[in-house]
Amino acid sequence: MRVRRAGSVTAFLCGVLLLADCGPTQHDAGSADHSPSVHAADAPAKLPVPRGEGSEVDDDFNGDGHRDLVLDDLVKAQAHADDAGIGIVYGGARGLMSGARQLLSPAKQAAATRGQLPAVFEAEATCDLDGDGFTDLVVSTDPPFDGQGQPPVPLQILFGSPAGLTGKAVKLTVPGRARAGNDWPDQPVCGDFDGDKAADLVLHASGSQLTYLRGPFTRKGAAHAAGAPIEAPGEVPTAPAVDVNLDGYDDLIVRTAEGTARSALVLGGPDGPTRTGTVLPAGIDTALGRFGEGKALDAAVGAMNGTALRYDLPTPTRATLSSPGSMLDTGDFDGDGRDDLVSSGSRLKIFRGRTAGLSASGMITVAPPAVGTTRVLTVADFDGDGRADLVVRTYRGETKDTVAVYAGEKKGVVSAKPTLTFSTSAFLTP
Repeated sequence: MRVRRAGSVTAFLCGVLLLADCGPTQHDAGSADHSPSVHAADAPAKLPVPRGEGSEVDDDFNGDGHRDLVLDDLVKAQAHADDAGIGIVYGGARGLMSGARQLLSPAKQAAATRGQLPAVFEAEATCDLDGDGFTDLVVSTDPPFDGQGQPPVPLQILFGSPAGLTGKAVKLTVPGRARAGNDWPDQPVCGDFDGDKAADLVLHASGSQLTYLRGPFTRKGAAHAAGAPIEAPGEVPTAPAVDVNLDGYDDLIVRTAEGTARSALVLGGPDGPTRTGTVLPAGIDTALGRFGEGKALDAAVGAMNGTALRYDLPTPTRATLSSPGSMLDTGDFDGDGRDDLVSSGSRLKIFRGRTAGLSASGMITVAPPAVGTTRVLTVADFDGDGRADLVVRTYRGETKDTVAVYAGEKKGVVSAKPTLTFSTSAFLTP
């Protein structure tokens, strides 16, 4: 479970880190000679989006019980062209299907403001906001603003359906009583912070204050309830929200700033995320997971000089992973019930969760699928086998890239070679 805001400075830092093919144990995923970029003309044949009836699977926009992939960074038809939009790859019984894809663009999906469509259209958060069994997508836009007073709400919601994300977006409603100052209400984090089984949203309000919107949400973008802004130990709410102390309420990390900064765990409860828990050391990225056999979840804080570990939140014991890695993701790749830590620095490294916690012993490195700048897109179970899969993107310029999926394995942690590769240029085809 990574803690990172889409489009943030930390995501940028991740994008500039090259994953080298070296380390104690190495998986050779091939080289550029064997994994050429896929141009739009070579895109996999287009497949219909499977129709679903609703599910409780995360990131399942069409409700067919299979997880889907959001791609916020797509290559362009030519250098310096406008951003194409957001790509969705739908899942099936065997995992992601690169042919079952959909391009979301502001021209087709965004809601206009004063007759003007936004130029920015970026994926921010995913959850089932209206509780109908279809995951919804929260996107950020750039509505017109003259700089006077409070800016308009830049967030819009695309609601899932049996056919996926097919409709027009609606603007998220943020009541005046839930706002503070003249900051943009942005940086949304989904979670069930009050334990009522409905998805809520937390946004940045102003300074060290958060806006808390209680779900469920209407199809017009209005929350069930919203109160005054909540005081917080920072101003940058970061996803994902997760029940760290297993008390039935989702919790989240709040950072004091973007980039290298301190952060703190904010605990959910009947009144929402109002209680400050553990204060974490300064770092670039934070990941939450069950790395050992503790009673609660653990935290890993990545910095350039090493990774700080905090076991058994919210009153943790301290440890350090000496191998540096500033960008972190977690997932149970081998299905043993403990999360493994993916660290992106000068290398892409996987540290296995063990009874006593994480250790550099037995570390595995993964080579990128092609020459270029590689970053982790997500860690999640796409094929439904109970083991997390690793999805990475190698960027080779504005018009070339490779997305690769490495399947989780019981013995090898992840597959030695990608089980699926494609280029986001596929979204440029009709």
